[in-house]
Amino acid sequence: MRKLMRSSTDGMIAGVCAGIAEFFGISPWIVRALFIFTPGSLLIYVVLAVYLEKNPSLY
Repeated sequence: MRKLMRSSTDGMIAGVCAGIAEFFGISPWIVRALFIFTPGSLLIYVVLAVYLEKNPSLY
């Protein structure tokens, strides 16, 4: 079973957008654009950065 995790290789700030993109199989730039243009997404990003663990298989 796949689990949503922060990316440890493709992250620009905390790896949240890259982790979401890996989970759904899309480009990280699409997720980053959605976070930039969605109101209130900064709070969501911070919460995800705190609670999602880094992907240990890619260290």
